[in-house]
Amino acid sequence: MDKKIEFLCRKFGIEGEYLRYELVTNGHINTTYKVYFFRDNEEKDYILQRINTYVFKNPVEVMNNISSVTEYIRAKIKQGGISAKRFVLHYYKNVDDGNYYIIGDQGGFWRLCRYIDDSVTFNETDNLTVLEESGKAFGNFQLHLADYPAKSLHIAIPHFHNTVMRYQTFKESIERNDSGRRDNVLPEIEEYLALEEFSTRMYKMQKRNELPLRVTHNDTKCNNVLFDATTFENLAVIDLDTVMPGLVAFDFGDSIRFAGNTCKEDETDLSKVKLDMAKYEAFTRGFVKTVGHTLTQNEKDTLALGAVTMTVECGMRFLTDYLDGDKYFKVEYDNHNLDRARCQLALAKDMIAHFDEMNAIVKKYL
Repeated sequence: MDKKIEFLCRKFGIEGEYLRYELVTNGHINTTYKVYFFRDNEEKDYILQRINTYVFKNPVEVMNNISSVTEYIRAKIKQGGISAKRFVLHYYKNVDDGNYYIIGDQGGFWRLCRYIDDSVTFNETDNLTVLEESGKAFGNFQLHLADYPAKSLHIAIPHFHNTVMRYQTFKESIERNDSGRRDNVLPEIEEYLALEEFSTRMYKMQKRNELPLRVTHNDTKCNNVLFDATTFENLAVIDLDTVMPGLVAFDFGDSIRFAGNTCKEDETDLSKVKLDMAKYEAFTRGFVKTVGHTLTQNEKDTLALGAVTMTVECGMRFLTDYLDGDKYFKVEYDNHNLDRARCQLALAKDMIAHFDEMNAIVKKYL
């Protein structure tokens, strides 16, 4: 594997002595390596990724989106008179001037970006400063791209947050029962179906032009933010594969779904699964104080709804994949997707129980 890793890095023009690589285990979709070289009397680090082309059917379009958005953000940062080096990702071009490299015969679709030095990520955290900084990071992402023509972006995954279609797909999976597992999860199926009206409300509002489409990240987990390793200030938003037009409350909501949970997303003791209101407030404070002044009234009013919607959608996707035989998400054991689906359902129910309080916190920082 070392020879392949080095070969790929050389194709992106990386010079110096190849040292080693590490497999990065974060994330459900792509395969990621941190690669080390030695050059100019110091160690140089890079992130090499193989894009999952089962999930991303048009990876060239994905890379075009990423390049367009990152260069736009870079220009905005530079307008402030500061270097953008630590605040936005930079993808290397290959020897043929593209920002990806393809190995034929199923060898994969690869890309390489600079590793941002002295940075850390958090898969989970109880540090409210980190959570507030995460809110600022995704708020700044929205702020930098507020005037970007969202509709010019390619659709990386069609109907990604189309909750109406997600429910249709879920129902089709229930009917097909490809994995033969349906009878194991009848109570969970019933509870997810009962949340359909609530969870499709925002998508229907957008189709009535009551909510604007913006450039959205669509995977706003805390571990998709790089933080300064010393101060924990936010640096850059990463993992931009799903950047495309969407609703700002979906980005806000997915952050809360991930960071506001008192447990991991596959916790099996559902009595532990709650929305941590202190975490919710910390993220909301960072996000809303950064970008809230640019939002429409309907966007402000639906931020908390976005949290419930994204939690239900994510859990339903886990359950759909369980019914389909675990084809989409990486799993570590047979019932992994089921445990994730049950955990998200419990979290959504707790959010609904605290919905008025969630809305009040949003208004507090507006």
